[in-house]
Amino acid sequence: MDTANGETPSSRDWHTLSAEDALSHWQSDRQGLSAEAAKERLSRYGPNSLPAPEKAGPLLRFLRHFHNVLIYILLVAALGTALLGHWVDTGVILAVVLINTMIGFIQEGKAEKALDAIREMLSPKAAVMRDAKRREVPANELVPGDIVYLQAGDRVPADLRLLEVKNLRVEEAVLTGESVPVEKAVDPVAADAPLGDRTCMAFSGTLVAFGRGAGVVVGTGAHTEIGRISEMLGEVQSLQTPLVRQMEQFGRWLAVVIIFISAATFAFGYWVRTYPLDEMFLAAVSLAVSTIPEGLPAIMTIALAIGVQKMARRNAIIRRLPAVETLGSVSAICSDKTGTLTRNEMTVQTVVTAKQRFDVTGVGYEPRGGFLLDDDDVDPDDHPALNETLLAGLLCNDAVLYERAGQWVMEGDPTEGALITAACKAGLDPHQQHERLLRTDVIPFESDHKYMATLHHDHEGHGRVFLKGAPERVLSLCESQREGGRNAPVDREAWHRHMEEIAARGQRLLAVAVRDAAPKQRDLTYAHIEEGDFTLLALLGIIDPPRDEAIAAVKECREAGIGVKMITGDHLVTARAIGEQLGMGNGIAALSGHELEDMDEEALRRAVQEADVFARTTPEHKLRLVQALQADGRIVAMTGDGVNDAPALKRADVGVAMGMKGTEAAKEAAEMVLADDNFASIAHAVEEGRTVYDNIRKAILHTLPTNAGQSLTIMMAILMGLALPLTPVQVLWVNMVTSVTLAMALAFEPAEPGVMKRPPRRPDAPLLSGFLLWRIPFVAILLWAGTFGHFVYMEEVLGVSDELARTVAINTLVAGQAFYLLNLRLIHQPVLIGWEVFRSRAMWIAIGVLIVLQFTFTFAPVMNTLFGTTPVPLEHWWRILLFGLLVFIIVETEKVVIRKFFP
Repeated sequence: MDTANGETPSSRDWHTLSAEDALSHWQSDRQGLSAEAAKERLSRYGPNSLPAPEKAGPLLRFLRHFHNVLIYILLVAALGTALLGHWVDTGVILAVVLINTMIGFIQEGKAEKALDAIREMLSPKAAVMRDAKRREVPANELVPGDIVYLQAGDRVPADLRLLEVKNLRVEEAVLTGESVPVEKAVDPVAADAPLGDRTCMAFSGTLVAFGRGAGVVVGTGAHTEIGRISEMLGEVQSLQTPLVRQMEQFGRWLAVVIIFISAATFAFGYWVRTYPLDEMFLAAVSLAVSTIPEGLPAIMTIALAIGVQKMARRNAIIRRLPAVETLGSVSAICSDKTGTLTRNEMTVQTVVTAKQRFDVTGVGYEPRGGFLLDDDDVDPDDHPALNETLLAGLLCNDAVLYERAGQWVMEGDPTEGALITAACKAGLDPHQQHERLLRTDVIPFESDHKYMATLHHDHEGHGRVFLKGAPERVLSLCESQREGGRNAPVDREAWHRHMEEIAARGQRLLAVAVRDAAPKQRDLTYAHIEEGDFTLLALLGIIDPPRDEAIAAVKECREAGIGVKMITGDHLVTARAIGEQLGMGNGIAALSGHELEDMDEEALRRAVQEADVFARTTPEHKLRLVQALQADGRIVAMTGDGVNDAPALKRADVGVAMGMKGTEAAKEAAEMVLADDNFASIAHAVEEGRTVYDNIRKAILHTLPTNAGQSLTIMMAILMGLALPLTPVQVLWVNMVTSVTLAMALAFEPAEPGVMKRPPRRPDAPLLSGFLLWRIPFVAILLWAGTFGHFVYMEEVLGVSDELARTVAINTLVAGQAFYLLNLRLIHQPVLIGWEVFRSRAMWIAIGVLIVLQFTFTFAPVMNTLFGTTPVPLEHWWRILLFGLLVFIIVETEKVVIRKFFP
């Protein structure tokens, strides 16, 4: 970045400079820049906005989706059928091509939307000092060297090196994942300080939660921290889903097979069997069209769309269809902590008095829960020190807690909100207590003093001073401690041990003390507080706890063979404690961002296998961790809610954003949004994803044998010099009407038993696994034998017309498909056990619809004319139905044999 003085430290090093050095560097002072200087710098550095990415035009994006080898073969087939005047064939083929192209075109554009969402996070206005006068200017006109003023509620408009602060606390969760606002200061920090510890900086896009301050602009537009993330997001390449990769590979192999078989068949029929040229070309087209599973893309899309609808009913909103299937192969979930695994609501969990330690149940701001002593429920009224502690926390407090539309809402500092909730759990009514002990004066919390104090009087004039703040500071002002209903000398060593124990549990510490006030005292000064002589009531341990449902979801994921990794910007001790509460294991392996910095890619791959918690991480760390897992062969889902999560969300195989508390940048970078911000919804989505993949495999197991059976039938007829058993238009009828009708029912199949008890499938596992490579030709040969055999029997033995022989052959093929559909209720297990075959209503509806369509195809005069068919006499139907039943029995027998000899 160019600067006023030429080459200088990068924007990431401003936290190491003093405030005066930062001003000097930009040739500025506390009176701000002149209007002329600001104008000149604006032209030099450009506006304070993120650059828009270059976008391909809609026509180019549309044409990209034709770049597929099977699409090319279908287009050639469509051209050939058009030249031969077979317009029905041409229309159907082109319709399939157009539908698939439109689906891909509509889904495109995710990365551009994510960048747009980040740009919209920048503040529209900023209060600055220009020409020694305070004024408001558009935020995009800020330049390096400007002096910017901040106050509560402002969104920071640029990266600032703070010059002065007054109780300034900034909510930085969108950048760091920190669960509470960061207290700011003006002193420089170490060069290697993580982003969340750069207390002398205020970053663009973050929110001022409390206090006020001023700073000099040191980074604008793309040179801010949020700009770096935007640049990273633009550079991150989205990965193809496993299904898309597998389908592309399958398509390439299938294309080679189709071209080879069609060309060889054409050559044999034309030169060896001396078929006419136009008839052989039509036969080759029939062979190609019969081999290409035209209906499979539509079935895949329908299966994915049904999965989307089911997930939406369970609060998981899918933005890109293939993500449904990808969820089914997820083997690692990288989750942000704050607001994802936790509630993003601070909660008092521990209260330690001089002689006792109480655990507080319940989570969040809802005042539901109680108090435990040695795992037994207790009444706070029976423990004076506990009751007085909760009262002090309630009164020495500026937050507000209330219920609105069935939800508990907290306004103010999250820590203070936690204190109110804890008091309410003890039965203390905030309104009544404030009326009983009126606040007379207050000393607000200030970082210089590290405490807040309030003066209260009851209606008889008795006064008390309540004090809360940093434990070391409050302890230094105490001379005694409350033991039951009396005071005793303070045991400082014991309290320090308590502090270490609570901190080791990942909880933030707060101390509460009290002192009687003189009856006539009506004001409160620092001198009054510094006199000391307070009585220490208790230490409180406060944490943003994990959701109960997240604990259950983590357990379910681990049982399903899915590793859960917590990646957070919060402190290491806190992150480890949350990980243990989530059930990731005691003594859980955890690493900090500092440790990740020194690792090469190989060391990082080993670390990500061993550790489950990563704390104090930056956006670069999150992205590297996702890439390390992917390099290890994992299919990775990444959850998050902040701008800092967006690059990793985009890179992950499935990005999962929080819908309620997530930023728009995170939502646009993700493939899935959780409407309820509930980690448990991910487990439901994984289950649905596995079901969708099973159903797609079932569709492949049904469609490919049908196509292969047709192809074998046509090839064998040409080899034997017989009439074609299936004409091109009849092939299209089977492919696009009967196959799709039956296979479409598979998209509605419920989950197979034990779907969440099996490990994730390997990402490198081919779409056509060893089992499919057996089942597809096995069933294809069955269908071919019945179809071709019945055709030859009708022609050579019974001597019927070609039209009748073809009509019987087609109905034989369709009967085999219908009965085989029943086998696919369960891929590996027999369907008659537990009457599973009758648990799929969609299958039986599809078979009913197929019967109507096939009878129309066979008996309706208009269909006879269009497709060259003829009504089939009754005496031929028993052989057709017997063949279908034989297919069902043979496949069920095959399942039993395979399960017995190849378990």
